[in-house]
Amino acid sequence: MNTAARRKLPIGIQTFAKIRLEGHYYVDKTPLIARLADQGGAYFLSRPRRFGKSLLLDTIAAAFECRRELFDAHDGADGTAPREKLFLADHWDWAKPHPVIRLSFAAGRLEKREQLDRHIHAQLEANARHLGVELPPPDTDVPLRFDALIERAAEAHARQAVVLVDEYDKPILDNLEAPDIARAMREGLRNLYSVIKGRDADLRFVLLTGVSKFSKVSIFSGLNNLRDITLSPEYGTVCGYTDADIDTIFAPELEAAAAEGQPLDREEIRRWYNGYRWGPVSVYNPFDVLLLLAERQFRAHWFETGTPTFLVEWLRNRGFFTPKLERLLADDDLLGAFDVERIEPEALLWQTGYLTIDSQQRKGSRTVYTLRVPNQEVRYALNDRLLKAWMPDASLVSRLASDLYDLLTDGDAEGLRAHFQRLYASIPNDWYRNNPIAQYEGYYASVFYSHLASLGLDIVPEEVSNPGQCDLVIRHAGRAWVIEFKVIDGEEPTGEAMRQLKARDYAAKHRGAPGIAEVIELGVEFSRARRQIVGWEVACA
Repeated sequence: MNTAARRKLPIGIQTFAKIRLEGHYYVDKTPLIARLADQGGAYFLSRPRRFGKSLLLDTIAAAFECRRELFDAHDGADGTAPREKLFLADHWDWAKPHPVIRLSFAAGRLEKREQLDRHIHAQLEANARHLGVELPPPDTDVPLRFDALIERAAEAHARQAVVLVDEYDKPILDNLEAPDIARAMREGLRNLYSVIKGRDADLRFVLLTGVSKFSKVSIFSGLNNLRDITLSPEYGTVCGYTDADIDTIFAPELEAAAAEGQPLDREEIRRWYNGYRWGPVSVYNPFDVLLLLAERQFRAHWFETGTPTFLVEWLRNRGFFTPKLERLLADDDLLGAFDVERIEPEALLWQTGYLTIDSQQRKGSRTVYTLRVPNQEVRYALNDRLLKAWMPDASLVSRLASDLYDLLTDGDAEGLRAHFQRLYASIPNDWYRNNPIAQYEGYYASVFYSHLASLGLDIVPEEVSNPGQCDLVIRHAGRAWVIEFKVIDGEEPTGEAMRQLKARDYAAKHRGAPGIAEVIELGVEFSRARRQIVGWEVACA
């Protein structure tokens, strides 16, 4: 093993110069930066949090400021860290530096419109000092000062300016639970961004990044020259690591882990952290990969770093049917339907990274997308968090998880029935009456699914086969459990769940499938009146 090839892992580092000068790993995104710059114009890019958006903007800033030394190769002879040449070193005009204006809303939380305005004023003044220009006095409106900053920067440096905005939407997202504040933040940001189009002649390049795709009418009013590259195939990998990146750039870390007796199974890495797709090539969340290589443990690293309480509560309060997480259909309008007054679950889950695009199909003038959970981390962690939010005793859910795994491993169908009956019996009548979440149509099926999905097993809800859709298929320990779930109004089982399984033969596609030695059909009937499982039919298929 060539241990000398190992470098520092850039965990939490968003500064391009620090990565290059201090000897950290760097995945070269500069070919895509060169393409963006060559095309010019104003761009918008949406990616989930911790996907490398800030580092991308910092790299672009270094390029336009003509800091060539950061892109060239360095042999380390002077005792500093060696570094390889990046693509941009030979594909950039280093003789023409541009003034770069940078705005960021990533740090902290702004809870009042006045705080937002002060934050913007402070950043405008910092940019003005850096670029050596004067701004109108502080009591001038934000748009007028931003307009003056662009104009005077271009004039002072005799070249068009570059505007880079990091987390453009965070002041709104942080306040979605308080719609009036969110609307005030939206208005303040709209005033700021409206300046960009009017200063087009003074701008060489513009890029705004964030998590959400707010409708252009709501926040980019008048900025109709902004090109959204979120789903542009050529920029699908502009943030995130690819399989090729893991196998080449981070190969020394994989080799070191194996040599030190902690091998990281390549397929497990892919199953846990790959699967995000904004183009033809799927990518990994960089934060997950770096923490996995550092700690050598498969955990929900990304999910644990701040999945918003708002998201879980929002899904909970709206009675979101969790099996839909594995297969949702949406079109361009729906994916972009995100605003303070209108938040669709498909848009929220996709934009925040809890769903990704599995496939797309052109149907007339519409593009229809099939969305799914991207990987093991999200499937396990999101369902675990939702289930604990829905159940009165979250500690019981945790205690039952290992028992559930053992029952599935042993193929114990009757033990599985007793297990779920215990789970449902833990919901007291008072809690049920006082919590609307426990009364919506899909509550019990969602609890059933999320409890299974929180184990991170190979689960396929609403699996499509020729006869129709089966509610749930679990593939584990050489078995395929083919499950149909029915909620009935009466208190006695009807047998309808098993009849449907038999009539449509959902189990057919699993008989003789690779790795499957046994197929078990399971018909589950839940009584809404008794709030308990009343029908549990098992058959070997």
